[in-house]
Formats: sequence, C-alpha cells, structure tokens
Amino acid sequence: MAGRHSTLREQRRAETHRLIQAHAVRLFVARGYDSTTVNDVAEAAGVSAMTVYRHFPTKEDLVLADQNGPLVAERIAATPAGQPLVRRIGGALVESARTLTEGDDRFLLARLRLMIATPALRARHLDNHYVLQQAIVDGLGDEAADPDAAFRATAAASACLAVMHTALVRWAEDDGRADLPDLIATALAAAFGTPLTDPPR
Repeated sequence: MAGRHSTLREQRRAETHRLIQAHAVRLFVARGYDSTTVNDVAEAAGVSAMTVYRHFPTKEDLVLADQNGPLVAERIAATPAGQPLVRRIGGALVESARTLTEGDDRFLLARLRLMIATPALRARHLDNHYVLQQAIVDGLGDEAADPDAAFRATAAASACLAVMHTALVRWAEDDGRADLPDLIATALAAAFGTPLTDPPR
C-alpha cells in the first residue's frame, strides 16, 4: 500500500512538473522571457510560486530542465562495449532525440528557440552541456573508471555534443521541419567522416 501511495505521489509530482513547464514556456514565447515572472507562471499553472520553485529552483530551469541526461546515459549503458566511443555516444544522442520528438516536438522546438534567443538561457545552456557530458561518462560506468578512460570518454562526449548543438540550431532555424534524429545523425556523419548510426528500419 505504501508503495502505491509513493507511486501516485511521484506521478502527481511529474504531472505538476510538466504542467508548470508547459505554462512557463507558453508565457515566455507569448510575452518574452524577461517580461514574464515566476509569479505569472504560478498563476497560469494554478499553483503557488513556492510550488514552482520546488520543481524549478531557478527561472532558467523552467526552460532548461529536462530528462535528457538520464535518457542518454541509459541508452549508452545498453550499447556493446566493443563499439567505438563516438559511435556509442552518437547513437545514444540520436535515439534520445527520437524519444523526445515522439511526443510534442513543438514544445521541444519552443524551448530550444528560447535557449537560443535569450542571453541568460544561452549562458546557462553551457552548464547543461557539462551536466549532459557527465551523464554520458557516468553511463559508461566502469569503462570510464580510471582517469585516462574518463578523459577519452569526456573528449568523445564533448565532440558529439558540439555536433548535436549545431544540428539543434539548424533544426530551430528551419522551424522543426526536418526530422531531428536524422539531422543529428547527418551532422555526426559529417563531423566524423562516417555514419555513426544505423539507418532507420
């Protein structure tokens, strides 16, 4: 019984999290990021400002917070250890993009455009880059346990993330018309001189 209550609480928390972020992004797009306050977001979502801050410690988190890190780490952990690092990481980035765009890719596009257009978000986006880079290294587990292996993994992750960022910017500039996973795969192939992912079935 306690486990069921815990699961219900987690589901309600996740639903509240999604609701707050959806209203925040909608308001930021409509009114501008700097012109919209956390109180505005709270009022639109029907919650208190304190609830907003419990889910999103900073205003920037309302746009930047996502579950991409754990998703990518999970994908990498499931890849064969014998594959080259950039292939494993690139594949995980493409597959996580596929999962993220299976739902509402317009929401992802709106968030991305806000990140690109808003100076405060661009600065914080770099922090997210390092968090995702670390999630990738963590996803490799014991394979990146010693300092040399961790260095190689970090270098490969950094290179793949830089390429993905280029693809994300292109996707946003193109109003999301292209297939994002394919665009990331194309960018990775251009950067590394060979396809890093298998063609879609």
